[in-house]
Amino acid sequence: MPKPPPSHYPDIGDIGEDLVAEWLKSQGWQILHRRFSCRWGEIDIIAEYHDQTSAHVTQQHQNQPDSILAFVEVKTRSAGNWDAGGRNSITAKKQVKLCQTAQMFLVQYPEKANYCCRFDVALVFSQPSLKKLNKNKNTSSSLAQISIGNYDLTLLEYIPAAFDAPFDL
Repeated sequence: MPKPPPSHYPDIGDIGEDLVAEWLKSQGWQILHRRFSCRWGEIDIIAEYHDQTSAHVTQQHQNQPDSILAFVEVKTRSAGNWDAGGRNSITAKKQVKLCQTAQMFLVQYPEKANYCCRFDVALVFSQPSLKKLNKNKNTSSSLAQISIGNYDLTLLEYIPAAFDAPFDL
């Protein structure tokens, strides 16, 4: 049987983002936006978390939202990558672009402007499927795992507040 054209192969980056979005949902996050883009760039996932434990805050803190807004950059890499599994690809220039894009999101959604904002990074490892057994089973060294087609993807690390905004949001 001939090899299918490249358009038949899944976009591994998209699948990595799907894995991270599903994991965030399982952790209590609400996904607000996927692949938010503007002239400055794109943010893979924008998620919101409502802290239910602080619902009984004191009167002086009631005007501050108990929500966190995470701008999540997902890096999906395979073995032998050049950038330490995606860690080294979040350069200062990339951070500025992410911050500018986050600012554009906050301009479009001003009701979120007072939320505590942070920039998270998710590192996903992709490899060709070796076994068809134990699909979707988490290993002890992973946060989440999925097998799609001929690929196994593993969320190896989720880094909250991976970098500080170069300027205040």
